[in-house]
Amino acid sequence: MWERKELKEKAKKVVHRNYWTAIVVCFLIALLTGEFGTSILGIWQSEDSMDPYYVIHHQMDKIEIENYEMLDFLDSKNIRNGLNEIQTKVFKTIEANLNSAMKPQKYIFKIWDGINSFQVNQMQLGVLLCIGSVIALAFTILVADPLIVGEKKYFLKARRNNNTKIGVITEVFQKRHWFHIAIIMFLRNIYNALWYLTIIGGIIKTYEYRMIPYILADNPNTERKEAFRLSKQMMMGNKWRTFILDLSFLGWNFVSVLTFGILSILYVNPYNATTMTELYVVLKEDSTAKKDESRK
Repeated sequence: MWERKELKEKAKKVVHRNYWTAIVVCFLIALLTGEFGTSILGIWQSEDSMDPYYVIHHQMDKIEIENYEMLDFLDSKNIRNGLNEIQTKVFKTIEANLNSAMKPQKYIFKIWDGINSFQVNQMQLGVLLCIGSVIALAFTILVADPLIVGEKKYFLKARRNNNTKIGVITEVFQKRHWFHIAIIMFLRNIYNALWYLTIIGGIIKTYEYRMIPYILADNPNTERKEAFRLSKQMMMGNKWRTFILDLSFLGWNFVSVLTFGILSILYVNPYNATTMTELYVVLKEDSTAKKDESRK
């Protein structure tokens, strides 16, 4: 049975041995994929650039809005109004984590936002939102999700080697692996999106599918059904304990927000990534041991 303290102690040693390259890898992954929710780096967390409410409010001088009742409704939905500075930071911490968990699905909803814009006579805005969301979704499937697997591959190698090369994260883009990985990750996101319709089911399945990127990083040739089966097997009886492990980083994430993300860049993101990698290794070893015992 694994212990949080032991995982974190091993993770700290890995970070120490690969400190600068780990920082760069996490920086790139946060910037390009939004994998680290509390990092201020990711364009995925910059809602204003894609938020239809923001666009409407800041284009009043260019776009005539005929349905003012709809505009009043949108104003009422901005729950951030009236928050003081500390409350806003706390809100953004929670929001960023939710965005990180839901990022594969939220561009689908952005397309829906674009379609809804047509109903308030915002034809140009609707078209732009739809096009931007489709491009973002394609980027997620073909680049961002494979990069997340590449990040897992880097940290799997980093735990065994000192000064692991940053280029390891690009190995997933080899012709024979790229689309295979992209398809499996895409299906994982779709299944998660469908399960989130049940709310609780989405949370459970998110943890059940948690090890799929690590499995693909460890063996890119793993078939789809096998990847899902292995992840489900590894997480059986470990979902709650993994949830508690995630909660143990909330203090770090909050302090990081107060430092404007600097702490995330310099320590928290690599520390979190290496800890989760250590969790995968332990779960894999436990799963293999149980499989060997069942054969006896």
